[in-house]
Amino acid sequence: MAGQATALVLGIETSCDETAAAVVERGADGRGRIRADIVLSQIDDHAAFGGVVPEIAARAHVEVLDRVIAEAMAEAGFGYGDLDAVAATAGPGLIGGLIVGLTTGKAVALGAGKPFVAVNHLEGHALSARLSDGLDFPYLLLLVSGGHTQFVAVDGLCRYRRLGTTIDDALGEAFDKTAKMLGLPYPGGPAVEAAAESGDPGRVDLPRPLIDRDTLDFSFSGLKTAVRLKAEEIAPLSDGDIADVCASFQAAVADIVAAKTARAITAFRADYPAGDRPKLVVAGGVAANAVLRAALDRAAANAGADLVAPPARLCTDNGAMIAWAGAERYAYGLVDGLDFAPKARWPLDELGRNGTV
Repeated sequence: MAGQATALVLGIETSCDETAAAVVERGADGRGRIRADIVLSQIDDHAAFGGVVPEIAARAHVEVLDRVIAEAMAEAGFGYGDLDAVAATAGPGLIGGLIVGLTTGKAVALGAGKPFVAVNHLEGHALSARLSDGLDFPYLLLLVSGGHTQFVAVDGLCRYRRLGTTIDDALGEAFDKTAKMLGLPYPGGPAVEAAAESGDPGRVDLPRPLIDRDTLDFSFSGLKTAVRLKAEEIAPLSDGDIADVCASFQAAVADIVAAKTARAITAFRADYPAGDRPKLVVAGGVAANAVLRAALDRAAANAGADLVAPPARLCTDNGAMIAWAGAERYAYGLVDGLDFAPKARWPLDELGRNGTV
């Protein structure tokens, strides 16, 4: 099925602790252009708790979402009547935040007389490389975020095959919990990476769970426990000790992900014609980690694939990826009713069960 020529879409993202809105244009050639992209972080609201508090997040979304949307529309230079559709994250995520964004998106669509598109947050990540790099289908996606760690074969719009996932903690969660155990500030990912810069990655002997298993699944719970036990052995921890533990943890993570990525590329390549050079897309907030990205670059090159990493601002939660996913779906006539309910859990591969394009 061919997509419509163009689409101008407002996208709203409130699935966790960023309140975001963006306006994105999908051109006649299928390429995207970001007209506005506003993200308001809630880090300061949650820092004292060492993690996201759902009730605080939902309340913050209520307080600022209208302003964030207005800023995005003003920056884009369009009126609501110029839009072709309105998109909002409908899941997965924190249910309170999803309700705020979804209800607001429906209200804007109804008031402007425009179609509404309910977007799967994971699909936003999955399609972000098509917005930033104009990437064609198919490609292999490694999604690494606070709530998800999985390999997905992206065969086309609505055509997603999950090849592997975490059997316990997501990688971003493991970073956050490691930071909290070591007394580092929230969010944990950037804090661990910063501390690791001055550390010795070979000082602390940490396990690499499932690294030698013939599976594309991950496990980070045991690694996190090992970090706690090693930290207790060394205690009291100096700044140098913390740096060494962080560097060793980061090195273990990079080894695990690189090994799994090499296997995933081999499995993905088996489904496509010989001679095609696979594309590996890495997305999600943890994709901003420089050590992890370097390890992925090496793993992809050694496996005969090309690494595609969208800009950091498109890897973390943002409205542009939601607007783009909405524009892609709208271009193929995939719109939703105003009765669409939020989903705290919504696996990406479920999207293909209702038909493909």
